[in-house]
Amino acid sequence: MISIFFKLLETKLSYIRLQFISRYLKVSNLQYRIMKESSEKQIDNKAFSEECNVVLMAVSDALYAIGGKWKLMIIISMARGNKRFTEIQRQVNGISARVLSSELKELEINGFIVKKVAVGYPVSIEYELLPYSQTLQEVVEAMTKWGMQHRQKIKTERSSVNSKKRE
Repeated sequence: MISIFFKLLETKLSYIRLQFISRYLKVSNLQYRIMKESSEKQIDNKAFSEECNVVLMAVSDALYAIGGKWKLMIIISMARGNKRFTEIQRQVNGISARVLSSELKELEINGFIVKKVAVGYPVSIEYELLPYSQTLQEVVEAMTKWGMQHRQKIKTERSSVNSKKRE
């Protein structure tokens, strides 16, 4: 009984709202319905924004783990057989020893690599990829493909700009 009362009240309020809007704001019934539908879509957009937040958080987590200029390059270098600190530093052009040390520590914390210290003289330190690092293979392949495509696009655009300047 009470729910029927509230439905009637809601219907009456909607009618009054429609009359008010149409009289005082000079809005037609069609325009009012469009406004009402857009406000209902805004409610649907909240679900979309929640989905967007989930995606943004996932990407943020991924960038935290493998983001930056060097981490993926270090992993790629290690996957190609470089295990010692100096080998990795030689392979990854431009990285300083301090930055490499820091990046290796972060990769170890995130479970991508393990540091193995061999006791003896001299002390031998090697880094090994853990199986979890294999989960990045698709990411690396996609980034490689996109990087090559992007480099080609930039070369094409630059050559077309240069040819236009010569004319």
